[in-house]
Amino acid sequence: MENPSAFPMGEPNDGFAQYFVGQSYLAPVLETPQIAIHNVTFEPGCRNNWHIHHNAAQVLIAVGGCGYYQIEGQEPKELKAGQAVCIPADTKHWHGAAADSWFSHLSVEVPGEEASNEWLEPVDPEEYAKL
Repeated sequence: MENPSAFPMGEPNDGFAQYFVGQSYLAPVLETPQIAIHNVTFEPGCRNNWHIHHNAAQVLIAVGGCGYYQIEGQEPKELKAGQAVCIPADTKHWHGAAADSWFSHLSVEVPGEEASNEWLEPVDPEEYAKL
């Protein structure tokens, strides 16, 4: 295992494994009632399913390796250490590692009232293979 981040890699993300292709790891960085920050590490080729954060924006701050994110209806975009993106609330998206690189990002969620996650279908493997 390779930890591409200065933040702890954490434990295998078994609680959410059914929503990922490949192995991911999760390490809490800060958890308060107002905000939650986690370091998520993806092995090469690992990505999460399409999903929606209802009533909660999500900020991804890349801290190691190379990965991608995609918002439905847009082209996938590369994320490298030092780059960040804000996924608006109620927006279908996915994120994960490049096929040949470990990838870590801080996931910052700023929940609204009655926030929830809706997990959807996996990313099309043929589309992912084009990245």
